[in-house]
Amino acid sequence: MASAPTPTPAASSGIGNNVAGLLCYLFGWLGGLIFLLIEPYKNDRFVRFCAFQSIFFNVAVVALWIGLSILSFILGMITKGLATLLMFPLMLILWLGVLVVAIYLMIKAYGNQEVKLPVIGDLAAKQAGN
Repeated sequence: MASAPTPTPAASSGIGNNVAGLLCYLFGWLGGLIFLLIEPYKNDRFVRFCAFQSIFFNVAVVALWIGLSILSFILGMITKGLATLLMFPLMLILWLGVLVVAIYLMIKAYGNQEVKLPVIGDLAAKQAGN
């Protein structure tokens, strides 16, 4: 994860770019989508990066959750429920990790620091125009 400072907020905005970036992560894919559609944030590279990274991160989390749920169901059927009981703590740890990463991204966005997550960050930077 690399950090780089970003420019100051746009002059015509009601909220600073750092707060807009934080809100992208706070409201997940919906927050990212909103900030990609409204002026002046849709033209700001930092906010666009945060929005795309938020969308990609949340899509990846949902895909991982669906995959693990299917795996848990299949293994639960094979082991008559034992694997489902073992997967529950794993899912809790996964959600705790997702929460920690989301809070970390919000803190960094509020500090006007661009943090690239592995794979997702490069895709977001490409989409944001970097």
